Amino acid sequence: MRVTLRPVRVMDLDVFDRERTTPEGTGEFQWFGHRTSHSLRREFAENGLLGHDSGRLTIDADGQPGGWVTWWMNSWGPDATSWCWTIGICVFADFRGKGAGSEAQRQLVAYLFAHTRAERVQSFTDAGNFAEQRALEKAGFTREGTLRHAQWRDGRWHDQVLFSAIRP
Repeated sequence: MRVTLRPVRVMDLDVFDRERTTPEGTGEFQWFGHRTSHSLRREFAENGLLGHDSGRLTIDADGQPGGWVTWWMNSWGPDATSWCWTIGICVFADFRGKGAGSEAQRQLVAYLFAHTRAERVQSFTDAGNFAEQRALEKAGFTREGTLRHAQWRDGRWHDQVLFSAIRP
């Protein structure tokens, strides 16, 4: 499967809406209930989902939208000196288990290191999401530890595993 990242197109928004309306579309670890797409469409109209402190790109898998990657600033101290990127991903059901997630995250890390001054890119995933943990490791991330009861989803708290990639 050929995977590339590209800016989100207006037609991708309809695919994003369709895929994120069910637990099957997002996957069990990304289902947070029904959500409005108004803010996503508003941000797309304002900046194409490529802002100063966050962004989103479409995962193009063999010419089709296969999901998205996103990033946002996170701080471990004063924003001016201690910021890093946190990244997230959603791979649509038809593209899971084929390496699209690992490759998309690898490309996103390379993109962020090439185009920003960040020293660190981090990601986290559910402690039970072993497929994503493997995908992050294949993308060059190092497991750092467990964030206990860090995410509320499906009526209870879930532990998250924190990973990072440091600028080469």
